[in-house]
Amino acid sequence: ASFAFVQAQDEAAAEGAAPMQAAAPNAQPIQFPHNVHAGTYQMECQYCHFSAERSVDAGIPPVSTCMGCHTIIQGRNKPEEVQILKDYWARGEPIPWVRIYKVADHVKFPHMRHVAKDAGALECQECHGLVEEIEVIEEVEQPLKMGWCVQCHRDNDASVDCTVCHY
Repeated sequence: ASFAFVQAQDEAAAEGAAPMQAAAPNAQPIQFPHNVHAGTYQMECQYCHFSAERSVDAGIPPVSTCMGCHTIIQGRNKPEEVQILKDYWARGEPIPWVRIYKVADHVKFPHMRHVAKDAGALECQECHGLVEEIEVIEEVEQPLKMGWCVQCHRDNDASVDCTVCHY
């Protein structure tokens, strides 16, 4: 589902449409509380975003990952949101998440080169902010602009050759 979203976004950009803006929090199909999952329960980011260490994309969890817990856990704070999750599960549908974080189309950001322990070994919070303190992800806390990225590369002794990100 996320591939279709990126493809649709790229097609809109190719047709001269205005670039997509960060979504309002109520635009998400489920008001997913990162502060509860990553904060209170201290779930690792990569439990849900399973492919960050080995892929260009961080990955969006399938409904089955969520249902691994929510078959039993009803969601004491917002059971209505868990019910929405269960409805997707019952229909056999993926959750149509709205993308929040996006770099410019001419930039390549392979997650695995940034978070893998044998590569950049950066913490997710360095780009995404203190997700464990944010209820529903609304916007990018970091500018995700070239100057910010180049400074991070310099601070971490990573290459600043243009072809590292533009290929």
